[in-house]
Amino acid sequence: MNQGIQAEMLIPLPELFDMKANVDYLTRDKNECMYTVEHHTITKVLAIGQERYVIQISHKDDSQLLVQCLDARPTDSLHRNEIASYIREWFDLERNIQPFYEMAEADPLLNKTLNKCYGLRIMGIPDLFEALCWGVIGQQINLAFAYSLKKQFVEQFGEKIEWDGQTHWVFPTYERIAQLTPSDLAGIKMTTKKSEYIINLAQLMASGELTKEQLKSMSMQEAEHTLVSIRGIGPWTANYVLMRCLRFPTAFPIADVGLMNAIKTLQEMDRKPTKEEILTLALPWKNWESYATFYLWRVLY
Repeated sequence: MNQGIQAEMLIPLPELFDMKANVDYLTRDKNECMYTVEHHTITKVLAIGQERYVIQISHKDDSQLLVQCLDARPTDSLHRNEIASYIREWFDLERNIQPFYEMAEADPLLNKTLNKCYGLRIMGIPDLFEALCWGVIGQQINLAFAYSLKKQFVEQFGEKIEWDGQTHWVFPTYERIAQLTPSDLAGIKMTTKKSEYIINLAQLMASGELTKEQLKSMSMQEAEHTLVSIRGIGPWTANYVLMRCLRFPTAFPIADVGLMNAIKTLQEMDRKPTKEEILTLALPWKNWESYATFYLWRVLY
């Protein structure tokens, strides 16, 4: 082992970042299985190539995140760079959101979200297969049930890492899921159709027909068209993935029930808003639709 490589890294933080706001989002459901949070410290396993690193992320001060590799030192500088890159992408640290705040402060709807959400970033899902699975799993069910299904899926097909008396999970790989049939997923309480969709997505990724790099090289309209052409992915799932994984700031899951309910609550409406009403409200949000949606979701929980 190269003793010159440290087991700690510091990642600079941008302005308009608040650790508590982001951790509060991460702890919104007790069935989350991809990380644990205790005293605002996040513990997660990262798969970098064939290596598995148990990392902890904490808030060193207002300007830095402290990242500690608990079980092994990444002796390869490339692995250290990939760990840091994953965290920057997960927390959306590279984006300057000052223009969003300037717009939101003047917007009568978004302005109502800023006190609760100040410093919140769109917490992403950097792995494309995980983002696609989460989008499919969450179709037409409530958030609590979606988390329960994801937990079942991960615990049946993911990789388990034991560290310091706790179990941590690596999300199932598309290579493994591509080899399954819907009957292999029968023990998970989701529909056969969703099982078929997930296996098909895994097979497309295993064959190289669908990659994150390919989608990120496209315009948002091209990427959305590519995704909705896949069986089981409609506009809502496509925009969810465009927003949380591919990081298109104009992604807008306009038919999202949570978005509708947030607007209904803030506008004190006795019914859900129509698509046309949402589009009218969203006119000032141009180029920031994804952040507007994410902040409005936080109204509900």
